[in-house]
Amino acid sequence: MDQEFSRSRVSFDNPYERTMNMHFIRKLPIPRDVKQEYPVPEELRSVRSKNIQEIEAILSGNDDRLLLIIGPCSADREDSVLEYLTKLKCVQTQVEDKIKIVPRIYTNKPRTTGDGYKGMLHQPDPTQKPDVPQGILTIRELHMRALTETGFSCADEMLYPEQHRYVDDLLAYVAVGARSVENQQHRLTSSGLDIPVGMKNPTSGDYTVMLNAITAAQHSHTFIYRNWEVESMGNPYAHAILRGYVNKHGASLPNYHYEDITRLSAMYQKREVQNRAVIIDTNHSNSNKQYLEQPRIAREVLLQRKINPEIRDLVKGFITESYLVDGAQKPEDEHVYGQSITDPCLGWEKTEQMIFEIADLV
Repeated sequence: MDQEFSRSRVSFDNPYERTMNMHFIRKLPIPRDVKQEYPVPEELRSVRSKNIQEIEAILSGNDDRLLLIIGPCSADREDSVLEYLTKLKCVQTQVEDKIKIVPRIYTNKPRTTGDGYKGMLHQPDPTQKPDVPQGILTIRELHMRALTETGFSCADEMLYPEQHRYVDDLLAYVAVGARSVENQQHRLTSSGLDIPVGMKNPTSGDYTVMLNAITAAQHSHTFIYRNWEVESMGNPYAHAILRGYVNKHGASLPNYHYEDITRLSAMYQKREVQNRAVIIDTNHSNSNKQYLEQPRIAREVLLQRKINPEIRDLVKGFITESYLVDGAQKPEDEHVYGQSITDPCLGWEKTEQMIFEIADLV
């Protein structure tokens, strides 16, 4: 009876089979095949390993430098992103004794209502219709070029855990967003990653949700991943990201102030987790998306680190949204090269000034 049901409802020969009110358009390549076709050379693997070790040393407290995870809200085009990274590289050489820069190349963009540009993975060309197979190749090429041309192993957001493996051998850092942090698959997948994972507080601001995610990510689990039964080893470098929150009236409220960080520290102490750390997101609800406030927020947090050793030990760096040109534009507008097509970002001149200010204040 089960076989008859299967034959009557499912056609494995038709890639356009419609079930669950969805059209199955085409089957995507598996990550192993993509990696075999576009492998990471051995010398670049060594560069990536060194970058990861430096980030881990900062998160564990064995390196006193600050992490600065910085870049566009979303990567929209290869040329402007790489130009931005080239500028970052020049600054990194001047502040490398104080700051470890990890560029943001965010290739997936969460959308609150589901509408709008969903990132380079979906739309390698923001002006054209979605093309996920091409997007997979595009994001792998971009992360590869970043590593090859600048030596940066970059950060990305793990919006879709099952797609992480298309670039997992190129990244040095992953963030789990405010809307994903309570999701079981994100937590368990994070426990199996070999790079640090930042867990954002949820949009409600509940620290417990974030700390539960960190606890889950630091432990071993058996679960289903990409149609495999897998066992993760646990990720000792899962840590917190404070990004502000939204109250019941929809108003944005910050959580980077002295009381917020000391509260997190006290809650951390009650958890049996390794490498207690927090990264402060200077945009999103912390700035109420007023991107020009980001340097001020960084200065305030650095002052807190100076006056309270507990905060100094806990706060390991910042996440900042920055690009070549101030502000943001709509994808359908006449395109301004190097300006964000999602959330507004700090332009390059202000970014450079901010980095040097942070280095002076560390």
